Amino acid sequence: MKKTPIELNVNGQTRTVLVEPRELLIHTLREQLELTGPHVGCETSHCGACTVEIDGRSVKSCTLFAVQAAGAEITTVEGLASPDALHVLQTSFREHHGLQCGYCTPGMITRAHRLLQENPNPTEEDVRFGLAGNLCRCTGYQNIVKSVLAAAEELNTQKEAAQA
Repeated sequence: MKKTPIELNVNGQTRTVLVEPRELLIHTLREQLELTGPHVGCETSHCGACTVEIDGRSVKSCTLFAVQAAGAEITTVEGLASPDALHVLQTSFREHHGLQCGYCTPGMITRAHRLLQENPNPTEEDVRFGLAGNLCRCTGYQNIVKSVLAAAEELNTQKEAAQA
């Protein structure tokens, strides 16, 4: 099958890749760009392990062809951290035990990042609703919710300190 060159802006870097028209974005990210944070889970959009941000929206990358993402701004869990430090959400998940096996964690963190962009002061109910499309088979969600709420508090504290 003929491959098509496309440009993707992934985690702040423009990358050109050759993709088949039927190639899913999750496979392009993992296999060609070697970004193994987003995981292949169900490949039906039910689990959310493959969640990435595309142009400021949470998207399950197993439901999108790579060619559909041409020219888009894509952020994976790897793109949330700076070269010097983990993102507040990543640290919070570690500190508040928001993960067990870790398989769902990149998708959870990426979705939580977008959730906190949309609602910087979420309630527990907001977090549960906002993460409803991401499944975890290990934790029971309580520590995931606690992690997101703690990250929201820390981000708000940082924002207030920066404004002072």
